Amino acid sequence: MEFEETDQPSSPAIRFGNELRRSRRARNLSQTKLAKIMGFSHALVSYVEGAKKPVTINFATAADQALDTGDKFRELFRQIEHASLLEGFEEFAREEARCRKIRTFELNVVPGLFQTEEYASALANAAVLRGSITKEQAAQRVAFLMDRQQIIRAERIPVLHAVMDESCLRRPVGGPAVMQAQLRHLESLAELPFLTLQVAPVTLGEHIPFTMPIVLLTLPDRSTIGYAESQARGILERDRKTVEAWSRDYDQLQVESLSKVASLAKIRTVRKDYE
Repeated sequence: MEFEETDQPSSPAIRFGNELRRSRRARNLSQTKLAKIMGFSHALVSYVEGAKKPVTINFATAADQALDTGDKFRELFRQIEHASLLEGFEEFAREEARCRKIRTFELNVVPGLFQTEEYASALANAAVLRGSITKEQAAQRVAFLMDRQQIIRAERIPVLHAVMDESCLRRPVGGPAVMQAQLRHLESLAELPFLTLQVAPVTLGEHIPFTMPIVLLTLPDRSTIGYAESQARGILERDRKTVEAWSRDYDQLQVESLSKVASLAKIRTVRKDYE
């Protein structure tokens, strides 16, 4: 089945599908033939051309190879990927991918690197219902997050230290079943040797030093940069004095939060509450 071509310039996914169709037809290839060359199903090629399924980097790379288009489809994929991201996040993600140590503090929701796909999808779908993003962008956002999580399965894994406000555990995202699975996932991650997971209890009250999520990245040259988000944009902070102040506050937060063992016990207790 071939979807009708549309010229809506606002959607990178539609542009990708239209260009895939044009390039395929220019080479007198059917969807079935192109799918066979690319190693994907005919249905997926059809849905991508109609902007009905999210594009992956593997699909874009295969399209470039099959249609001999250089980096055209990989570049179109990057446009899709970046369209769903908060301003400033793209640069942060590049630095995160090459860093040697990650220290993160999160309020209200589980840190992205530790989210299950179902939990992440619930958050993205809620943004769709608010009208903040489209369904297409929600799918792209979740796919990008799942790709980011490869960092904790890579050959060279950075040292990870995460402090979560207790509200991250207690805020019901996606319903009880999603939360149970998410908390079980945190329990398994907490046992990894390169990851220290702590919970900042609600009893800390006003002594929580940060009023928004922050991340501190130690880069290969041992320098440190910070990242913080507001509702509208992300900010990559490179000013040395500011980053040093964030680091001091983070060190104090680590001391005042529950120990690794006590944090794991807290996660298990909250999980049982959802059951």
